[in-house]
Amino acid sequence: MRFSRLYVRALLVSGVLAGALVSASSCFAAQPECLNSAPTQLAMDECVGRSMKASDQKLNETYHALLAKVSKSGADQLRKAQRAWLAWRDAQCEFNTMGTRGGSINSSMYGLCIDELTQEQTRRLDAQIRCKEGDLSCGAQ
Repeated sequence: MRFSRLYVRALLVSGVLAGALVSASSCFAAQPECLNSAPTQLAMDECVGRSMKASDQKLNETYHALLAKVSKSGADQLRKAQRAWLAWRDAQCEFNTMGTRGGSINSSMYGLCIDELTQEQTRRLDAQIRCKEGDLSCGAQ
């Protein structure tokens, strides 16, 4: 059976994309379940987008709950820290995905990075909300 060069290239490219996402799971712990059944790059992008949106919403809820709990000076510092964290997250994900820049998979890889770091920040802020009095890691807000 003879395969055209285009067909062989298409198979190679799809294998590279699938391999990149599989290897991404080792870099990005919080891989959305919908990626397992996404048949196209567009479906992967949409899956990652939905996960990012849900993670961002949870982060915002947690951030506002913590903001309501802390003192005025704690709220000022939290706002400053969160702005700095957002800039760091975006820059870190730009760095982490440099290897896919210019490729169709870049948006998924960048989104997975954003999603993972957003979930990590949500856990950090949630831990601050749940601190017990006297816990020195809470910053005495």
